[in-house]
Amino acid sequence: MENKQWFLLGCGLMAVPGIQAQAQQTQRPNIIYIMCDDLGYADVGCYGQEYISTPNLDRMAREGMRFTQAYAGSPVSAPSRASFMTGQHTGHTKVRGNKEYRIGSIMYGNNQDPVQTGQEPYDTAHVILPEIMKDNGYTTGMFGKWAGGYEGSISTPATRGIDEYYGFMCQFQAHLYYPNFLNAYTRGIDEEVRREILENNIDHPMHGTEYKNRRDYSADLIHQRAMAWIDKQTADKPFFGVLTYTLPHAELAQPEDSIFKAYQGAFCVEKTYGGDAGSRYNPTDVGHQQFAAMVTRLDKHVGEVLDLLRRKGLDKNTLVIFTSDNGPHTEGGADPDYFNTEKLLRGTKRSTTEGGIRVPFIAWWPGQIEAGTVNDHQLAFYDLMPTFCEVAGIDNYAERYANPQLVKEGKEFFDGISFAPTLLGDGEQEKHEFLYWEFHETNMMALRMGDWKLVVQSGNCQLYDLATDLHEDNDLAAQYPEVVEEMKAILLREHTHSDMFRVTLPQ
Repeated sequence: MENKQWFLLGCGLMAVPGIQAQAQQTQRPNIIYIMCDDLGYADVGCYGQEYISTPNLDRMAREGMRFTQAYAGSPVSAPSRASFMTGQHTGHTKVRGNKEYRIGSIMYGNNQDPVQTGQEPYDTAHVILPEIMKDNGYTTGMFGKWAGGYEGSISTPATRGIDEYYGFMCQFQAHLYYPNFLNAYTRGIDEEVRREILENNIDHPMHGTEYKNRRDYSADLIHQRAMAWIDKQTADKPFFGVLTYTLPHAELAQPEDSIFKAYQGAFCVEKTYGGDAGSRYNPTDVGHQQFAAMVTRLDKHVGEVLDLLRRKGLDKNTLVIFTSDNGPHTEGGADPDYFNTEKLLRGTKRSTTEGGIRVPFIAWWPGQIEAGTVNDHQLAFYDLMPTFCEVAGIDNYAERYANPQLVKEGKEFFDGISFAPTLLGDGEQEKHEFLYWEFHETNMMALRMGDWKLVVQSGNCQLYDLATDLHEDNDLAAQYPEVVEEMKAILLREHTHSDMFRVTLPQ
């Protein structure tokens, strides 16, 4: 691969029951990873939601496996995605927060945008998942948020193993559902990621009453491009698709079509929001209607992906994962308390309590995953790299793709454990000793060890027993100081220093 002579080429099929025999008859399994944006654990019907219709996700769960103890990599977007891409927890991965780059200024009509924009680049010395998949013969596509480097930086879809990309390079730009442009890249045609100007939007302002005159809705455009890419795929070559859809993240805005109108007057209490031009969130008088319809729109998109795979005859050779990048948000007028009627989990986005990091997680693979199963295996996003490698028959990925210089310096980490044995119901499932999180913006850390959960706020430790206290109400730190000390030692061992994203370590 480009600029990475330490990569080993080729792949070998692992002796995973079912997968090897299938690969001999057809192509190696395809993988589609759908990560939506700020969807809470209880925002989906099969996880207890009563107000919002999610028939396709509910069907996906009935036909696949629903996980009840799956965790995001972080309580916010960019580091959670980095954990997925790098196979590292946030004590090790470089990107641990939503650091923004906005460089220069350019006008689209009367609307101003940066010339370059995006987030902190991924460490180019450490391999990311699309690079591994492409290096092993997979066609790679990504549609939605990138959040792994700003436009023109050293880490873009063009430089990190993506064959086709369409969406938002910058997640701040994604705050606006009717933006001035989206980013696009096709290997062999484009030298670098470019901007596609949305001509039906730029003649109208980005904020205020005239904003509703914009017509190009980014969520639908991204989904349509993803569907077109999937439709091009054949059984002759395996493909790896990363669909990082922006729904249902703020702002609360969408076409006033049948999905939106289905919720008109559905809620006895509505939410009014005045907008925030600085954050690119436009006002709404029907926040509950908007949010519910955005979740149902997302559900429709997922259903269309599954239906397309069926029509193409690719469903039985394609693993599809659906999840969310973190817990529910309160931005842009969103009201998670209203929809989470049982108040099952404490906290929201930006918190390392359960509500900020425990996410819906559904796996679907007809004929391989036992339909209708519910599983309590504890996993986090950094487990997806080893899982996808095992499913794809890519053995010894950590050894093969470790950077020798980082290994020599003691800075190379692969933190995941494959949960393919759980998905396929075959073999012994290795379990994590612990799961780890840190987030500088709220100065929080957390560690889960079995049913114990240590939450660290500004260096102060709170201990919870999730088996009896899922809502994290009863701090047991004073009663079990030996458990606190054991978990603190793990946090201190696993944390590597970051000048960019600092947290206060436990006292």
